[in-house]
Amino acid sequence: KLPAMKTLLSLIVLLSAVLPANAAPPTCYSRVLSLSKEITESFKELQTSKAEDPCVETLPRLYLDIHNYCVLAKLRDFVAYPRCERVTEVSELKEKARSLYTIMISYCRRDLVFLTDDCSALENPVQPPIDPS
Repeated sequence: KLPAMKTLLSLIVLLSAVLPANAAPPTCYSRVLSLSKEITESFKELQTSKAEDPCVETLPRLYLDIHNYCVLAKLRDFVAYPRCERVTEVSELKEKARSLYTIMISYCRRDLVFLTDDCSALENPVQPPIDPS
């Protein structure tokens, strides 16, 4: 009876230590960061895919850096872009961009810190160095 109680107690302690770590809600910053990366990657995929509509090539560039104040204008411009409504992937991307903009100006307004307002950095992002190994 005693070894079974020790095993049960050990299991309870283990689970109580693991569950809170996985159950922590995302912070505003982590949500904005992950959504911006998701949008940037989706845009890259859309640009490299064989899009069914040539309007995809005319879309404004969509590189997002949530630490750059100009990202808000970039998101507004992308969402307001008048073409490509009939392309499902573009409509979905615009909806994600609209959500990110709303989260940034409403829910996370006080939690975000902008480190720059260099709008050209969002047009011509610096590529990370290539690892030679």
